[in-house]
Amino acid sequence: MQEIQLYIEGQRVELFKDESVILTSTIQNVKDIDKIFTEFSKSFSLPASKTNNKVFKHYYNSDVVGGFDARTKKSAIIELNNLPYKNGYIKLESVGMKNNLPDTYRVTFFGSTVSLKDILGEEKLQSLDLSANDREYSANEVRAFLQADATTNDLIVPLITHSQKLYFDNSASQGNLTYVAGQLKGVLWTDLKFALRVDTIVQAITAKHPELVFSNDFFVSTNVPYYNLFMWMHRKRGAVENLTGENQAIVDGWLTTIGAPDLTLTKMTTVSTLQVTGNPSQYRTFTLNLTTASTDTYSVSIQRDGLEIDRENNVVGNITLNQFTAEQGGYTVLIESPLDITFSQIEWDVTYRDDSNVLQTSNYATGTFIFISLFEFNMSQQIPEMKTIDFLKGLFKMFNLTAYVDDITGEIVVKTLDSYYASGVSHEITKYVDVSKSTVDVALPYREINFQYEGVKTFLANRFSQITGKDWAKSSYDGGEKLDGSVYNVKLPFEHLQFERLRNAGNGLTTVQYGFCVDKYKESPNVERLGEPYIGKPVLFYPITQTAATPISFVFQEGVSVQSLTTYNIPSNSVALSSVTSKANINFHNETNEYSFSNYFTDTLFNVYYSNYITGVFNESNRITKLTAYLPLSIALKLNLSDSFIISGKSYKINSVKTNLKTGQSQLELLNEV
Repeated sequence: MQEIQLYIEGQRVELFKDESVILTSTIQNVKDIDKIFTEFSKSFSLPASKTNNKVFKHYYNSDVVGGFDARTKKSAIIELNNLPYKNGYIKLESVGMKNNLPDTYRVTFFGSTVSLKDILGEEKLQSLDLSANDREYSANEVRAFLQADATTNDLIVPLITHSQKLYFDNSASQGNLTYVAGQLKGVLWTDLKFALRVDTIVQAITAKHPELVFSNDFFVSTNVPYYNLFMWMHRKRGAVENLTGENQAIVDGWLTTIGAPDLTLTKMTTVSTLQVTGNPSQYRTFTLNLTTASTDTYSVSIQRDGLEIDRENNVVGNITLNQFTAEQGGYTVLIESPLDITFSQIEWDVTYRDDSNVLQTSNYATGTFIFISLFEFNMSQQIPEMKTIDFLKGLFKMFNLTAYVDDITGEIVVKTLDSYYASGVSHEITKYVDVSKSTVDVALPYREINFQYEGVKTFLANRFSQITGKDWAKSSYDGGEKLDGSVYNVKLPFEHLQFERLRNAGNGLTTVQYGFCVDKYKESPNVERLGEPYIGKPVLFYPITQTAATPISFVFQEGVSVQSLTTYNIPSNSVALSSVTSKANINFHNETNEYSFSNYFTDTLFNVYYSNYITGVFNESNRITKLTAYLPLSIALKLNLSDSFIISGKSYKINSVKTNLKTGQSQLELLNEV
């Protein structure tokens, strides 16, 4: 028999001498990210002694002020024979009463645990502080990050278009990447969006929740298949929407064109502000004229001392605004539009009688004024719609991760399942096993396991399915046999784009690979070559920076200027373009690589992170052995579920351990290693 010592928030409590405390540990919980692996006990009773009444602050009496709060778990420590055994928490379940007096406290012990569901709740990724990566959404910034080195930058722009099909030929159509001086065609900067390193998002989660401290076993920069992953900032289908209301610009650069520069009652006091003084009754006319040949829609606002006094929305072409009265103050003009617009002139026309009753005219004009639609690309507002916990669950499923809390450091240790098992040690327990009774069960719970992404509905992915007769990136495993059991599905909550490497007019390969995030597209030629924008699930990919590459035509300002770029970021489902460099990719199946057209990229998600475990489970020699053992404290005090047992020369993985801490008896459920 073993002696149990229990401490609740540093205070030792008394136990019944014959009370059994049964602690359960199971590998199933290791793989449940909602709970982040914990051991737990069956509920057990504590006597309502004076000591325990003090610890629980007479919880049975609701009149006690500032008493024990049973709504929360309390820190606890279990010792066996005065040796440290488990750190964790105690939850008070109930108080047993006899004759209106407390008799027992019913409690449950939980090992060190972190409930992500409790911490993260329903919060979404948009609640994270990603402001360090906010950027102006402009042609300059898009071009800069399209060319940024993806190995060193957490923020890049990939060649993934939300509407525009890209190609190479000799036409002058938009989307044609063939650069020809003087031809205003190519990829529109407004068809591109930023992408953020996945690790940056993970770090933002832990920054918001300091109680979440992940180990550097998996979430680390040296882990290339994870660290090189990026998420496309694609929250809304189609073009980037200004969600901050900041895509407006103050009209500046006003010049006096007629009349004296500083008349009595009006003058330009800054490059953007018209100052009006005097008696309002002196003014005859006060108008604003905007002249443009553009057919794009814009809005114009007139503000006096920062307050809007007139506005016209959805304007096309020229307009005159005069539906306001002149009062003293500083007048500014603001233009708003999602697109750049060139005005041949914007002009104030002011007519008034001065103090001598002489008619005066002031005309202030800008000459050519180019409105550049600039607004902040706010990462928190542009990140895809997704719950934070679903994002983490997706990563855990993608890489088959396990997690548990380190009792000493308090870190959440995150490892692949293979790494988790590799970290364990072996224990020879043959002499501690009760051989009088055991059972051997069939281990296989499923006949088939499917691995797939939830989002595979883009045009190129659909075309792949139509041509091949199978779903893009879906993989199934059945052990090669017709087996009994159910079907288990592993689904990632992400979109999995199929990318396309482009050929030139002569059918030669270019260095360009791009993503086309539309779900419908007419193959028949059309000038715009636009598809139906598609939102789908959040897109994960690997960016690869091409240098000294095939020149592409980048539309810096539509209808005005283009630039030739030989450095740009292309998207990929593989870490590298050559399998000699790396075979790692985020396909489940060994798909033909879109860039190299080879099937040598064999380090798929299944092969690297699932194969060992799954093939072992489906092995015909696999069994579940259930038996009883009396493990000595030398083993029990340091046992981890990653460990293995050696029994009569055979090695077993631990599926679950249920231990009676009083008697030392353990019910073991083991998987034989095959």
